[in-house]
Amino acid sequence: MVLPFGCQMNRSDTERIRTVLNSMGLEEGELEDDPDLAIKGIIACSVRQKAVDRVYGRIRNWNASERKALTFLTGCILPADGEKFEDLFDFVFPIDMISKLPEMIHEKMGGTSLLSPPSGEFADISVTQRGMEGFWQLRPTYSSGTEAFIPIQNGCNRFCTFCAVPYTRGREVSRLPAGILAELRHLVGRNHRSFTLLGQNVNSYGSDREDSNLNFAALMKSIGEIGLETGRDFWTYFTSPHPRDMNMALLDVIAEYDVLAKQIHLPLQSGDDEVLHRMNRNYSVADYRHVVHEIRSVLPGAALFTDIIVGFCGETDAQFERTLEAMREIKFDMAYIAKYSPRPGAVSARWADDVSREVKERRFAEAGEVLREVAASKNREMLASERKVLLCGRDDQRGYLSGHTEGRIPVRLDLDAVTEKSAGENAENRIRVGDFIMARIISTGPLSVEGRIL
Repeated sequence: MVLPFGCQMNRSDTERIRTVLNSMGLEEGELEDDPDLAIKGIIACSVRQKAVDRVYGRIRNWNASERKALTFLTGCILPADGEKFEDLFDFVFPIDMISKLPEMIHEKMGGTSLLSPPSGEFADISVTQRGMEGFWQLRPTYSSGTEAFIPIQNGCNRFCTFCAVPYTRGREVSRLPAGILAELRHLVGRNHRSFTLLGQNVNSYGSDREDSNLNFAALMKSIGEIGLETGRDFWTYFTSPHPRDMNMALLDVIAEYDVLAKQIHLPLQSGDDEVLHRMNRNYSVADYRHVVHEIRSVLPGAALFTDIIVGFCGETDAQFERTLEAMREIKFDMAYIAKYSPRPGAVSARWADDVSREVKERRFAEAGEVLREVAASKNREMLASERKVLLCGRDDQRGYLSGHTEGRIPVRLDLDAVTEKSAGENAENRIRVGDFIMARIISTGPLSVEGRIL
């Protein structure tokens, strides 16, 4: 059992950790299905206290159980948190030490033969490669046959004052492009349809290496060429870029290739210049507005997502109102809104967390309402249009499928309507998860739309 908490990077790391455990002859299952032995791990997130509290809650439950279990913790762990967790978990280690996990498990169990030694692909990598590059070379145990995360970078050099990532994952390390492209080619060959390139600041990719030709635009161009060479249909996304590092060369490459999705996730965080300065974001609202203008001039139909933090240290009502004004002006298709919480290690943890919980809750609700208003208006522009949709699964409501547009707007599709038009043909056999289909948008809401398959 491996539980990822937090961001997409942790979910991606979990897929590689499962490969390590599988190589030892272990199969993942729920605790109640393990008769004698369980190895349970958590991929931690130290970005918010709530995520850390979840780790404490889970390990206390595990340790209180009468069932035999070995436990491990890795992922984004602040040094102070790691010291506390060492007394609660059997193993606590940084993510780039995953190659040591089989050895640690065998030593803990006294060399028991209940587990197989590492074998195959993992055995080779654990000997010849160390650090993040060795970890990235592990072939993930993918959790989806349609969509996949591909890490291209670890760590961050930006040191935003609210963020602990430079202290949990270290400075930026870029994955070699050969490994990235090989993984993507492998997935394209398996008919995966959607890829998300992961990094804390993806558009600074390559800046830590000496090769001046190694940059994010060049990497994206190589992916575009794979689309042309293979003739396969897929969408490639990335998260998250930093507004300071967004450039026209990247936008021109995205515009050139169909397999590079026309969707940009561009964190704003605040609509007030003074707050942005305290966050050490190194751009102004005017700078951000200019980047948005460039995106929409080169990619006029692109969806624009963002991140917003409310209640940051010292944020006044007037400064928060400027964030709402920016949201209305820029008209985001989606915004991930978070209430600020101090994290030990980050610079802002030394400052007064002087915005009350009640005020944070109110601002969170107000920002959410503005998002719904703006996104509803954007989605209404899709009404009656025909859109390409990737089918991702079944909707909670019986008789419906779920998917998303190229801009990652969720779409609910009426399967019964297709069945009625199929003259007895079984639509469920004809339309499968992982297919691209065309749909006419028949109704819209604030954060999703409904379509009819054509």
